[in-house]
Amino acid sequence: MDASDAAAVLARARQGDGEAFRALVEQHSRSVFRLAFRMTGNAQDAEDVVQESFLRAYRQLGRFESRAHFGTWLYRITANCAVDLMRSKQARHDQSRAEPLDEAADTTTSELPDPERMAGSAEIQRRVARALEALSPLERAAFTLRHYEGRSIDEISRALGLGTSAAKHSVFRAVKKLRIALEPVRSLQS
Repeated sequence: MDASDAAAVLARARQGDGEAFRALVEQHSRSVFRLAFRMTGNAQDAEDVVQESFLRAYRQLGRFESRAHFGTWLYRITANCAVDLMRSKQARHDQSRAEPLDEAADTTTSELPDPERMAGSAEIQRRVARALEALSPLERAAFTLRHYEGRSIDEISRALGLGTSAAKHSVFRAVKKLRIALEPVRSLQS
């Protein structure tokens, strides 16, 4: 869809055309899911975020300012939905902290060609996932947008509703925390 077609579809969607909004959903659903998945860490939560994001976008379509790109606006909604979900999950986790977490994955590696390598890789993946979960929702969102989605600091600041320096600082804090948390992983690779 070229720029003029996209603008026409967006204009029709803003006037209440359901088919036009469906076209916007189809156009952006993969990138929205990818962002949501990278921020939440699992497919079910990502699906919930995608659904909530498009619902919010539909409800707030009248507030969309055409001077912004629809995809950027939708990314901001998605990032905010993901941050909201992560914060609510963190709050529930904090309330039920007394319950032990099963951190050991029940995997069978006997059929794998190189069990030691696969075990090391699985351990690294678990550590990375835990390190990402330990970030604040804002840090995780900023890190995901920057390092997984390749967004610029300006795009991150717009998507998260932050000033440029706050966006830079959020990315910096996330990277610093991840480096510290993943330092033991370097010894596994040596």
